[in-house]
Amino acid sequence: MKTSSVVLLSTALILAGYAAPARAVPGKGAHPDPVRSAMSAAPPAVGAGATIVRANPDGSMTTLRKGTNGFTCMPDNPATPGPDPMCMDANAMEWAMAWMGHKAPPTDKPGLMYMLAGGTDFSNTDPYATRPDGAWVSTGPHVMVVGSAALLAGYPSGARPDTKVPYVMWAGTPYAHLMVPVR
Repeated sequence: MKTSSVVLLSTALILAGYAAPARAVPGKGAHPDPVRSAMSAAPPAVGAGATIVRANPDGSMTTLRKGTNGFTCMPDNPATPGPDPMCMDANAMEWAMAWMGHKAPPTDKPGLMYMLAGGTDFSNTDPYATRPDGAWVSTGPHVMVVGSAALLAGYPSGARPDTKVPYVMWAGTPYAHLMVPVR
């Protein structure tokens, strides 16, 4: 990942709540092993070969381990009430960089993101929410398919979708993507 991409990713993750903040959610501390936490986002074979990065509170990004398979994984965010480590392929990273940079995402390069430990989000409708819009959006283990608007047709969306079935997150925005539960 280029240095400018790392700085942009880190800054956006801090704004989105993925960096370790000065305060953590009561009762939830940082995972004692951030590499293991990050690897838990993906299937073992993917996590084992992934680059592991951590966003720092000051906007910098720390590479904890260099990978070999084109995936990048991040550990759980202690600022959210549930587990949320994530892992993404290169196309999903490009999509995420567009989201974080408030730029148009690729629409013809589908990407895959794993969140097999589940996720906790601020909003299902606003990609730039900085606090929950009501209750936290809590999802179980899932994968996300990004970068393919055509894939979203026919799937439900909304502020409080049934997270036990596939649904569209951030519908009506350029960052709409498919959330697919896996358990």
